[in-house]
Amino acid sequence: MKKRIALFSIAFLTFIFVANAQSSWGIKAGLNYNTTGKLKSFLNETESIIDNNGKGKSGFHVGLYGKLDLGGFYLRPELLYTKTTSEYSLNSGNEDYEISKLDIPVLIGFKLIGPINVFAGPSFQYNLENDFKGISADKIENDFSVGLHLGAGVEIGRFGVDVRYERGFNSNETEFIGDNISSDTYRLDSRPEQLMFGISYSFTPKKE
Repeated sequence: MKKRIALFSIAFLTFIFVANAQSSWGIKAGLNYNTTGKLKSFLNETESIIDNNGKGKSGFHVGLYGKLDLGGFYLRPELLYTKTTSEYSLNSGNEDYEISKLDIPVLIGFKLIGPINVFAGPSFQYNLENDFKGISADKIENDFSVGLHLGAGVEIGRFGVDVRYERGFNSNETEFIGDNISSDTYRLDSRPEQLMFGISYSFTPKKE
């Protein structure tokens, strides 16, 4: 509960400046290409690593952003719903591992030449759901985690395009219990590592 309060407090504080006359806000959406860690299997207290780092698959993100111009720099907090998928070889087949999470990147950007900019900053993440097809999730090490966003973008008028890299700072294992046929316990590092391609639209017209 305390983690949820902290997360939504950050969301409130980072978006409250949208009412400031020097700020702008808008919507953004895009595609993600995600990978997660190795899958470990435990049976009768014996660990065996399934030698498969997982195959990245496309996902998506959608949400809101605010932007506060500070001369050659800017502050840009975002509130995003993110859905990612990775594929693992399991039980003589391929199974999808899906993560749904709430992301709050707080980015500091630097304007380069013309419409080109670069940015970086922490991302505060809250896991909403971890789903391994055919296996029920038992527990996740940390519902709340912190990662890094690093990228570059181009803004033309009210539209923007960016590409960024996201990586979680610390490992975050999720434990899964096998079905009624299998008593295996599985553990997987659900820390995100992904490329994100996004398009944004500002509802605030640029000042002449």
